[in-house]
Amino acid sequence: MRGLDTEAPRARGARKAVITAAAVLAALGLSVSACGTGGTGARDEGPALSRSVAGSAPAPASASPSSTPDRRVNAVRLVKADPGVSPAVKRDLKPCVGDEYPVDVSYGNLTGGSAADVVINVMTCGDAVGVGSYVYREEGDVYKNVFRAEEPPVYAEIDRGDLVITQQVYEKDDSVTYPSGEEVITYRWRATRFTEQARTHNDYSKVVGGESQAPTEQ
Repeated sequence: MRGLDTEAPRARGARKAVITAAAVLAALGLSVSACGTGGTGARDEGPALSRSVAGSAPAPASASPSSTPDRRVNAVRLVKADPGVSPAVKRDLKPCVGDEYPVDVSYGNLTGGSAADVVINVMTCGDAVGVGSYVYREEGDVYKNVFRAEEPPVYAEIDRGDLVITQQVYEKDDSVTYPSGEEVITYRWRATRFTEQARTHNDYSKVVGGESQAPTEQ
């Protein structure tokens, strides 16, 4: 399972757009929604340790929660046990090879809690189409779903303390390999829920995808 990074929007789009028409059509029935609770903040590094006088104890590190999880979660079990996850996502969440499931899991400080939050992306096996993105916040001994997006193709990332959702956009004549663009939505945790902070639309060049034909001479 790989961690989320902060690639440029065009690079992310190219990576996530490797999909098949069948996968996209099968996933179009899913819906997108955001829960009213949960979120994260970027990790803030604590100050360097220092000694005021010889023999004194090191200064305490920052009290900010670490993005390194105290314990790893079973992402598949967490998603399948979540009543907020759509039945379609649960039904299609099966191993691709052996016991390897198509899920990406990342840990980070999004909601300002005492423990790292968990971001889970569920994908299709063959083409890595994102069919569901979820954020879980640890509360006591359980993880609570505080965000979900289930309109494919979708992918969630942690970007400098914000939750960033990327969705590919297809026009009528687009091939499944080269979408026309993407919507990038940034959410930030406020009090008890994620709120939208920014929305960006990026149009992709058809020339880069190799789909545009050279103009014919008159």
